[in-house]
Amino acid sequence: MATIKLKFRASATSETQGQLYYQVIHKESVFHFFHRHIVQLHEAGRHTTAQHYDQTLRSFKHFREGCDLHFDMLTPQLALSYETWLKNHHLCRNTTSFYMRIMRTLYNRAVRAGITTDCHPFRQVYTGIDKTAKRAITIHDVKRIKEAELSHSPSLDFARDMFLLSFYLRGIAPIDLAYLRKSDIRQGDIVYSRSKTGQQMRIHIEPDIQRLLDKYRATSTHYLLPLIKREDGTEHTQYRNSTQQINRHLKKLTARLGLSSPLTLYVARHSWASIAQTNHIPTSIISGAMGHDSELTTQIYLASIQTAQIDEANSMIINRLLQ
Repeated sequence: MATIKLKFRASATSETQGQLYYQVIHKESVFHFFHRHIVQLHEAGRHTTAQHYDQTLRSFKHFREGCDLHFDMLTPQLALSYETWLKNHHLCRNTTSFYMRIMRTLYNRAVRAGITTDCHPFRQVYTGIDKTAKRAITIHDVKRIKEAELSHSPSLDFARDMFLLSFYLRGIAPIDLAYLRKSDIRQGDIVYSRSKTGQQMRIHIEPDIQRLLDKYRATSTHYLLPLIKREDGTEHTQYRNSTQQINRHLKKLTARLGLSSPLTLYVARHSWASIAQTNHIPTSIISGAMGHDSELTTQIYLASIQTAQIDEANSMIINRLLQ
């Protein structure tokens, strides 16, 4: 249990000081509670969430200049000060909200654990989610990516293949792509559970999917693709490093092909949804194909893609006026 140093007023009696000190050392500190929760998340296999909590803890520690505190000191004024500090470091509203939501979740856990009483410290800070435009490319662009001659550049070729595989697998999320196992191939299908929702997905292996699986089959692990190459407890770090490297090479491929939208593995997911809608596939089917928890989620998802396409069309029209 972490001990927190407090400065006592000169007027405080020895008995009062003793009571305060007793309360402090018997209450788990915010930093210690944070760390313990991060360890529990890792033990439960929720590595991405653990990473988010660790990122928030490091940010809050920076704000506090390394000075720990107990939960009773987490007041609305302190939460507002932290939000202002984040804004002054030029973070966008969604990022500040991201940190605040994690802080609020941790605080609520402390309340339920009886560590503190709820004084609703986050009621005055922003904890919503602003809509962000999602980028998608056309089926014509996907065809250009597929037909690009990249045999002279193995790194670009691999990034392209992972992008196409993400697209072919109905816009599979990058983390789910990396964690696919050889045992997930069952009777001509790929069957896996989404890491985000736990929903089971089943995708038929089309010839183009099989071609890419055969191309990268030679792996020494239980994983289907060489995004994770060692089973030594560093799997999540390997996944992050692999996807970051792929996205860097996809940006190079974007420039080489002269595409209007920067390619990432998530663009493959957005593009599958957009192209499916363009081909008049019902929203309910797209929702099921992407593993969304409701059709409303898919409608919001598609609306954000359409907004990005409208913005690009408007930019093109304005630029033509300048020619």
